[in-house]
Amino acid sequence: MPKDNILRAIKKGTGGDASDSYEEIVYEGYGPGGTAVYVEVLTDNKNRTVGGVRHVLTKYGGNLGSSGCVGYLFEKKGLITFESADLDADSLLESALDAGAEDVLESSDSIDVVTTPANFEVVKDALKKAGFEAIQGVITMEPTATVKIEGNEAERMLRLSDALEDLDDVQNVYANFDISDEEMARIAG
Repeated sequence: MPKDNILRAIKKGTGGDASDSYEEIVYEGYGPGGTAVYVEVLTDNKNRTVGGVRHVLTKYGGNLGSSGCVGYLFEKKGLITFESADLDADSLLESALDAGAEDVLESSDSIDVVTTPANFEVVKDALKKAGFEAIQGVITMEPTATVKIEGNEAERMLRLSDALEDLDDVQNVYANFDISDEEMARIAG
């Protein structure tokens, strides 16, 4: 997150500079290959921000959509991540489900505990009391369906995501693309 955004949020939270008025806005659109893009912003100038988001989407083969056009493709979830090295996965699974977690997803180097936003803090605290130290805990938007992309579309989608995140007012960018590990290795190489 850009330092300016943090300073503005602190200033706003402490009541400083009352002339500034910031709004939280969600922009929705489409990226390369028909991917859905969901962008959360905090801005003091809607016109500047929407122009920047529209420009980036258009530049990388996407377009800005109307409110609600892709929002239904995402679901708000709590995500608590643990390093899987030296971790008793069965014990974590049992503790997480007992605390009210929806799911536990295991990958090669991490274990993700998925919760509803309402249960996020309860599950996080219960796992901490059980002796599990999370490396990250966030409320995020998870896609309910993904679009597999490859080749030029995958490269443009990654550049689009990076360019949106580089905009000053953008807080979070979510997209429903799925790029295979082999394709990611090809793009990185």
